[in-house]
Amino acid sequence: MFSTTLNVMKKLLFIGALLAISSAVFAETCKYQDAEGRIIYTNIPLKDAKKLTCFGFDAGSKPGSNARSSSTARSAQPTPSNFPRVDAVTQKQRDDLRRSVLLEELAAEQKALEQAKKEYAEEEANPEVYRRADGKIMRNMAKYEEKMKRLQDNIELHEKNIQMLQKELASIK
Repeated sequence: MFSTTLNVMKKLLFIGALLAISSAVFAETCKYQDAEGRIIYTNIPLKDAKKLTCFGFDAGSKPGSNARSSSTARSAQPTPSNFPRVDAVTQKQRDDLRRSVLLEELAAEQKALEQAKKEYAEEEANPEVYRRADGKIMRNMAKYEEKMKRLQDNIELHEKNIQMLQKELASIK
């Protein structure tokens, strides 16, 4: 149970990091020249620097954005010929590594799903009971339903993780 909780925490941390990175991606980045003539690229406006150009997403992709459309930005600023590129062999190696990591995660999630389903089945047959003052044994339905809901949520979490991993694997060329 502890390893399952640890895996869930790792995944939540990973998703949080992805969200933090994605918010930075949508920021409009500008090229500035400071008083000493240094070129600075930033998404934070600089007061004591001259704004030379900006690039980012078009207004339709980011609410409140006043950036030029991405097609205009591309045609106005072509990629420099000395811009670093990844050759096909290197990209294939990266894709293969990514695929293997995702397959390992998928296998771990499938194993965790099987375990969660097993726990659900075991606990489903194990009702919550208490003994009244007169000695009669009674079922605590609220506690039982709460326990089963938690176990069902755990199953659904693993199922969603599996779906997302499969989707990610399908997107690799």
